[in-house]
Amino acid sequence: MKFLLTPGQTHDVTQAESMIAGINAEHVLMDKGYDSDPLVAVIEKSGAKAVIPPRSNRKTPRDYDREVDRERNKIERLFARLKQCRRIATRYEKTARNFMAFLHLASAMIWLA
Repeated sequence: MKFLLTPGQTHDVTQAESMIAGINAEHVLMDKGYDSDPLVAVIEKSGAKAVIPPRSNRKTPRDYDREVDRERNKIERLFARLKQCRRIATRYEKTARNFMAFLHLASAMIWLA
């Protein structure tokens, strides 16, 4: 399924289908920027439930699970806290192993705070 945009227009929603391809999930959580009927159709065709808040300019707002969407907010806040750690935000570590170790360390520090 293709997403139609005017020439020169790019957006993350055009890549969303390839991002979720092959992922087996019960819910697919995304923000308002991904609110499109073709994307919701792709998600539901894969057997998952789309949890995407409708945009404010949508003529007929779709229903979505607000409780599950709150979990997405917790994840986004965690990423924001992790990006406050300069070593992680700029990725000073060359190897994936060391980078993952610092992610674990920073996550533990956030969890204990």
